[in-house]
Amino acid sequence: MMNLNVGAWRQATGQTRAAQFTSANDLVTRTLARHGLGAGSPSGTPLGSVGDTGPAALSGLMAHLRPQGQPPGALDLPSGAQFDADSFTCAAGTRGYRTYVPASARDGVTGLVVMLHGCTQTPEDFAAGTGMNALAEQHRFVVVYPQQSRGDNAQSCWNWFSRGDQARDRGEPAILAGLTREVIARHAIPEGRVFVAGLSAGAAMAVILGGTYPELFKAVGAHSGLPAGAAKDVPSAFAAMAGNTIASAPRTAAARTIVFHGDADATVHPSNGEKIVRQALQGGPGQSLQTESAGTMGGRSYRRCTTLDADGTETVDHWIVEGLGHAWSGGQSAGSYADPNGPDASAEMIRFFFAPSAG
Repeated sequence: MMNLNVGAWRQATGQTRAAQFTSANDLVTRTLARHGLGAGSPSGTPLGSVGDTGPAALSGLMAHLRPQGQPPGALDLPSGAQFDADSFTCAAGTRGYRTYVPASARDGVTGLVVMLHGCTQTPEDFAAGTGMNALAEQHRFVVVYPQQSRGDNAQSCWNWFSRGDQARDRGEPAILAGLTREVIARHAIPEGRVFVAGLSAGAAMAVILGGTYPELFKAVGAHSGLPAGAAKDVPSAFAAMAGNTIASAPRTAAARTIVFHGDADATVHPSNGEKIVRQALQGGPGQSLQTESAGTMGGRSYRRCTTLDADGTETVDHWIVEGLGHAWSGGQSAGSYADPNGPDASAEMIRFFFAPSAG
């Protein structure tokens, strides 16, 4: 899923255009190899070689990295619900987004959940795979799905591995925080009831947002993601995905965090989930209690470690799902990178976010 082949063709320094394409092709070839795709496509069509430096050749390589199967169709909306498209612009850039307002919101909005998709996904795809809109109907919260621009990353990955997109008031964090504030004002979201979650690259960006805007995002949900500051460029991003992170930046403030990761994830090493947890605990309460449990849900076994503060509020909740690959646990087959087996990550995140003691 996380195909970090430079993606955004930003201005290069000290490189010719041909060198840019050669470097990008090399990264694509390495990613293809990791997914079991060699010198030819599944249909036998040549994919090109590292020596191909043109954009057409690179686009052909990228096409084989995208999820297989049909894209999700139009989502069925309950009568009275809205799933509107909009865009947000600030000094840092522009991003489109979809907002789901449940029909149940007529009885009052309880909060806002920002959902950040993974590489190659779209807001519609992510909504279908996570089933988050159905939970919004049940619990009366608004969901916003920001969309990464193909102009800023060719594989629609959030640029969590770029130093320019890891700090407050700059790059993608600034755009996403501004977008969130716009939705809060438009839908009169209650104060302190705003949360952010994501998958893969989206989870990595959600962790960054939790650390850079703790006054805005009161809790973070990270599924198959990486800790903040885990990489500084594309090569270190590949290393981080393999479990070899650089020294990650500690959070500047505590953010309640729930982490899901499959122990069979071959794209983002499960140790990254443990590093997110350690990072969250660094800024957590001085006194805490940890409990461990295990069980089976949705046909898969899991291990769980929960950290509670002195008031009994869950501050960090870490789920390791046995046999789960790089996919949303307990997801819907209508979306990509969603596995219907295992604990329902969406339901557990909403439980964690809206816990009465966390208000």
